[in-house]
Amino acid sequence: MRKPDGSLGLLPSASLGDGPGLFEPVHGSAPDIAGKGIANPIGAIASAALLLRHGLDLPEAADLVDGAIKAALEAGWRTQDIAGPGERTAGTRELGEEIGRLIRAPAAAIQPVR
Repeated sequence: MRKPDGSLGLLPSASLGDGPGLFEPVHGSAPDIAGKGIANPIGAIASAALLLRHGLDLPEAADLVDGAIKAALEAGWRTQDIAGPGERTAGTRELGEEIGRLIRAPAAAIQPVR
């Protein structure tokens, strides 16, 4: 099965300098898909990890977020933008909730894609 090449939905960003930083996903707002539940939440969640690591100096918390994203992807969780042929997809809320669950209980068993 072909692996997806990636998506803008995966990319976080941080603008850092002498003052407060700005942490946001690279992709912007995408009003054409607003409310459809198909946006990939990983870029936004990973931007929060950058905030924790570089803005708030909380590297352990950032590691939990990054680890939860990795665990969800390794367990097969995909939004439609990164799903390969025949892979099941989750919506924005479902993937975000799974990553949140993994952040709160990183030692818990990973839930397979429904």
